Amino acid sequence: MNKIIKSILAKMENKGYEAYVVGGYVRDLLVGISSYDIDICTNATPKELMMIFPNASSKNLGGIDFKIKEYHVEITTYREEIKYKNRKPVEFNYINNLVVDLQRRDFTINALCMNSKGEIIDLIGGIDDLSNLKVKMIGDAEEKVKEDPLRILRGIRIATTLNFNLDKNLYKAMEQNKDLVRTLSNTRIKEELDKILLSKNVKKGLNLLDDLGIIHILGISGWENIVPVKNIEGMYAQIKMNYDLPFTKVEKDNITSLRRIIGMGSIDKFTVYNYGLYLSLVAGEILNIDKKTINKIYKDLPIHDKKEINIKASDIASILNIDYSEKIGIILKDIETLIVSGKLRNKTNDMIKYIKEHKSEWLT
Repeated sequence: MNKIIKSILAKMENKGYEAYVVGGYVRDLLVGISSYDIDICTNATPKELMMIFPNASSKNLGGIDFKIKEYHVEITTYREEIKYKNRKPVEFNYINNLVVDLQRRDFTINALCMNSKGEIIDLIGGIDDLSNLKVKMIGDAEEKVKEDPLRILRGIRIATTLNFNLDKNLYKAMEQNKDLVRTLSNTRIKEELDKILLSKNVKKGLNLLDDLGIIHILGISGWENIVPVKNIEGMYAQIKMNYDLPFTKVEKDNITSLRRIIGMGSIDKFTVYNYGLYLSLVAGEILNIDKKTINKIYKDLPIHDKKEINIKASDIASILNIDYSEKIGIILKDIETLIVSGKLRNKTNDMIKYIKEHKSEWLT
């Protein structure tokens, strides 16, 4: 068992409390996936937890969290949720019963526990579902989905990333309540969709969204021939989506640029120069163009930015004996294109000669 996790559990047990790692970390451990998000459940109250871990941050829903090395740790008190509003439990009681705490969780494979000895504790039947590659809801699937509609997307995401199947009752509940996805925040939708799109089983996830009728709710189209790449901008660039997801300006610009490159269907020196190496490599992977080819194009470029051109606007104005105007910009763009194409060397004298030879064309 990981020494860091063991030491955290031991600290709590030494104070007389129960403590178990629960959820995704245990699930991923059993299927051979590395995880750095550690959820721990305990019968210690938040106040008692802060006494054990005084440098931790307090959480709104009864618990604490902190980082230790590469791990993000969340510790929550056993609780029984009584009432939900907008996905959030607005009424709950702290309890001293692990089984009742596990019953409030979503899927059986997310309710597996591990103690400080590294022993797996299965009180909900999660091991059987893990063995059968099944995502199954704890309790009544329809009730749990209505309680928190995010469980629809989360269930699809888990089935996608683990290459599992949805339990038939869960599938039915998702299908019948698919419109509840509209009540989710765009941020939550994007978080789950990001993980689906970055999974090597992305096509399975998109097919599930399609089969359940959710893909139309999200306004996703053009996904049928998607090429899996480990770049979220590259994945979004391959689909059309009517949902307004919370992308940053940089992400939006990159997605737009990638769509343009993909639409061209090929990558040449002008593509690499205009869009840069990073976007060219992402698009190249989607277009099945060897990255060595793209890297060589980039390396062989005579310039990588117009700032590298060895002549200035003031030089051109002086040579042509004209004031600054749009013509200067047109001339610079012409020179930039010729340099990138290899038809003009990035030498000041060569460019001065070129400008003088074509002076009549620009001054007419």
